[in-house]
Amino acid sequence: MKSIYCALLLVAIITIYSFDVPKSWHKAGSDPDKYEMGLDPKAGLNGSNAATIQSNESRIRGFGTLMQSMTADKYRGKKIKMTGYMRSEKVKHWAGFWVRVDGSKSEGSLAFDNMYDRPVKGNTEWAKYEIVLNVPERATNISFGALLDGTGKIWFDNIQFEAIADPSGFKNNKRQPDPANLNFEE
Repeated sequence: MKSIYCALLLVAIITIYSFDVPKSWHKAGSDPDKYEMGLDPKAGLNGSNAATIQSNESRIRGFGTLMQSMTADKYRGKKIKMTGYMRSEKVKHWAGFWVRVDGSKSEGSLAFDNMYDRPVKGNTEWAKYEIVLNVPERATNISFGALLDGTGKIWFDNIQFEAIADPSGFKNNKRQPDPANLNFEE
């Protein structure tokens, strides 16, 4: 009887502390199994849903990301600006949003920003962050998401993309034509 009670308690704890991955998103990273990632109902801005990434070990050498990939078709030859909101709790190393613009397999990454030079650390309230990148005409894919490197917890919400027509200043299999479920309500 005691073993049944322990098993039920374990299932209840896992259910309480596990998250469903939001529609159109998937887990990745250098060590994704060391993170709980998914939807945190009513934890977002104004009581809406938010996505979350939370370490599940006290020491981690690696990162976890919740991400999407889409075709670059509608953004080629333009700048894109991704904005989103993030808050953090006990982030020891760093966290941030990221965007990567890819070309053909032989070209690899054409543009990349993961906020490494302006990291989210420690405990923070909701704040707006943005990434602006150029999408060359030869771009094939755009991947994006939020990442947590090391330990802690982040929530993110209300991601938006804006295409900027002026291209001046050019500095997987889960692709879709447009970003989807960016407010995590699906």
